[in-house]
Amino acid sequence: MRLQHIHLPSLSPYTRASALQDRLVHACLAYKASPSLHPVLKPSIITAQFHPVYTCGRREQGTVSAEQQAYLCADGRADFHYTLRGGQTTFHGPGQLVAYPILDLKRHGLTPRTYVSLLERTLIKTCAQYGISTMTTEHPGVWVTPDSKIAALGVHLRRNITSHGIGLNINTDLWWFSRIVACGLEGKSTTSFQDQGVVDKSVEEVGQAFVQNMATALEGVESIDEVAEDAIPP
Repeated sequence: MRLQHIHLPSLSPYTRASALQDRLVHACLAYKASPSLHPVLKPSIITAQFHPVYTCGRREQGTVSAEQQAYLCADGRADFHYTLRGGQTTFHGPGQLVAYPILDLKRHGLTPRTYVSLLERTLIKTCAQYGISTMTTEHPGVWVTPDSKIAALGVHLRRNITSHGIGLNINTDLWWFSRIVACGLEGKSTTSFQDQGVVDKSVEEVGQAFVQNMATALEGVESIDEVAEDAIPP
């Protein structure tokens, strides 16, 4: 089985990655509903870095007032979107690796719990390649200390098809996180590769490492295909 990696170059709007993710999820669901009528879709990972955007998880749907949204948008410098992922409010922006795996858990022998664990282990391995020691805690994500998070995690499942995923801070401007209680965790801070003394690493480089580590961790995946966005059927 081959894993297809779709990298969105330069800065992308959140809506671009979200629309591509939806196309891949719908293709997977169509195959599951009628295998004889649709081609089986390879497991996929979208990687990107976004224009500044705050997103809210499904627990906060409809709860953010117009005044709060205006504050988050910072006079037009950022966007705001509700999403279907787990978790609460977080920030995505330049200098952060976003990775959205779209795959069928059953094809890889995974449960929702073991899938989350796989994402965490992949993040820990990726950080270790750059000399950053990380851990998991009782809270979601990956941390450099029990009070300082370097990667957020929020997923969505529909009929065992995954969407959304992780945000790993490489050289993100951490000011954006200071304007929220990130992921609803009071008293916690956010860090990055750069904040940990690992500089001159690009989102693209770390993204390739993450995808390679993900492919190694996924049962049944033998290699990676680099695929252009326009090669994905509408």
